[in-house]
Amino acid sequence: MADITAKLVAELRERTGAGMMDCKKALVATEGDIDAAAEKMRMDGMVKADKKASRVAAEGRIAVATGADAIALVEVNSETDFVAKADDFVALADAAARLALAHKPGSVEELVALKDGDATLDEKRRALVAKLGENITIRRFEVVPKAAGPAVHYLHGTKIGVALALHAGDETLAKDLALHVAAMAPKVLSSADVSAEAIAAERKIIEGQVATEQAEAKALAEETGKPYKEKPAEIVAKMIDGKINKFTSEISLHGQPFVKNDAYGAKADEPVEKTLKAKGAAVARFVRLAVGEGIEKKVTDYAAEVAEAAKG
Repeated sequence: MADITAKLVAELRERTGAGMMDCKKALVATEGDIDAAAEKMRMDGMVKADKKASRVAAEGRIAVATGADAIALVEVNSETDFVAKADDFVALADAAARLALAHKPGSVEELVALKDGDATLDEKRRALVAKLGENITIRRFEVVPKAAGPAVHYLHGTKIGVALALHAGDETLAKDLALHVAAMAPKVLSSADVSAEAIAAERKIIEGQVATEQAEAKALAEETGKPYKEKPAEIVAKMIDGKINKFTSEISLHGQPFVKNDAYGAKADEPVEKTLKAKGAAVARFVRLAVGEGIEKKVTDYAAEVAEAAKG
């Protein structure tokens, strides 16, 4: 067996970033061949990454990269917030944002296949999974191109990121709008952009609510002996349409009351669209990413686990 010196272990550790014991085991397995040991650790890391791929990763960070022509936002996830703060994790997220901006890939699969130095982004991700011991995913990204007006970004800590571009308007307004998007989470630019599917789903909910309200009002009237007159169908239809209009306004940037209205001399309930018109401004596009949004997190009841173990 080759002599596995401390110097050789240290050299492999410097090369791979792995722990001392893992480096020593790899060198023992490859009889001191440092190149073979490094390759073995890389392959072992791939296997470990694949084994951890099914574990929920809902923590993480939003990384941003800015250029003269666009802004890129990337969400990279981990299982715990502790790992999301690690320097290597931050570096991976920053590299992902930088590559997304430079290459503007069409999908996450294309993004992770891009090379950053001597390895692809996915190879670096897998190596980091092996090193940090958690599932790590590069979940999604958006690239917002610059339009005729200013393009800005806003990060709320590391958990929420916004990129926004104006067709026309000044940078102060753009920054205030980005802050609004971070706070109020609009889904679309205007009511006209709400999909027919979303409206149909909301209409179904509202119709159910209205029917329940009508039934409860009728039951109460019968219970108290008061007369009850059912609302005409056309009145019910107008009620439903009004609620739909309210729904589309509440989820559109144009329809939401602007959080910075006081700075623009507007009333608190006046919509963003009014301020845009007053300033001769127009939004080209905005994107908001929030860490873990839409991921179903596993809730662990540790007390129940302990109680179950005690029974056993």
